[in-house]
Amino acid sequence: MKPTARAFWLRSPGHGEIRDVALPEPAAGDVVVRTLFSGVSRGTESLVFRGGVPESQYTAMRAPFQKGEFPGPVTYGYLNVGVVEEGPGELVGRTVFCLYPHQTRYVVPAGAVTPVPDSVPAARAVLAGTVETAVNALWDAAPLVGDRIAVVGAGMVGCSVAALLARFPGVRVQLVDADPARATVAAALGVDFALPEDALDGCDLAVHASATEAGLVRSLELLAPEGTVLELSWYGDRQVSLPLGEAFHSGRLVVRGSQVGRVSPARRSRRTFADRLALSLGLLADPVFDALVTGECAFEELPSVLRGIAAGDVPGLCHRVAYGPA
Repeated sequence: MKPTARAFWLRSPGHGEIRDVALPEPAAGDVVVRTLFSGVSRGTESLVFRGGVPESQYTAMRAPFQKGEFPGPVTYGYLNVGVVEEGPGELVGRTVFCLYPHQTRYVVPAGAVTPVPDSVPAARAVLAGTVETAVNALWDAAPLVGDRIAVVGAGMVGCSVAALLARFPGVRVQLVDADPARATVAAALGVDFALPEDALDGCDLAVHASATEAGLVRSLELLAPEGTVLELSWYGDRQVSLPLGEAFHSGRLVVRGSQVGRVSPARRSRRTFADRLALSLGLLADPVFDALVTGECAFEELPSVLRGIAAGDVPGLCHRVAYGPA
């Protein structure tokens, strides 16, 4: 009999389930990975769970090892940490990160996994994909020493951006969110916090990651003349409106999109996807990132937990999924 695994499937929008799946026979150069932890990418996976991916974006939004098609049945996810059970000798027994959906075991080419540094706990390494998004965003934004920066939206991505900006010399970083409870996370990351109405203006750069129209509008309002909003939010099938009158033209303001699906043009000629991911994993040696993990559940609980996350009933940042013993 073929070896099997357990996988989370979105049967249809709003309805998830755990299924038994058959594993393919490993080919030469493949690895068999037993999952230790996976992470829920809260914003994107909630949108997928609700069926909010626009048909025009079905191809662009595919996860690297997705099975099925939007809106469902489909497997979706890309924050997976496991241990290699079979494969090339140099990888067997290693803890690795892979852009794989929520599944207990899986088979992928060896080149699809990245070893987790010994300095990074496996439970923290689920954040690698989110930190990679932040790294790419900062390559796009190219902040300078002494910049005044607002990060609007204290979700997983916004907090990852703020955590990296906290390391820049002379930079004023303020994490802005409508939830006053996020002040605790900001303090753990070493940056200032403000509610939207209290945020400091005169910013050279505003990184927007709240996925709300109000957050994007506020980001524009916080800019100094010739400032830039770097837009990281994914709105799916929702429309947003912006005040492009008022000071937008006289202030020569810029709204620029950033997305992790491509390496930033600022580094594309000199960095590969593998380079960017390895860098992100190395950055996770800093325990400050533990503040981004605010919940955990067992794998078998994932259908109900994802339903709660998508409905807004399970608040927080990264929700980690634990797979238990082999």
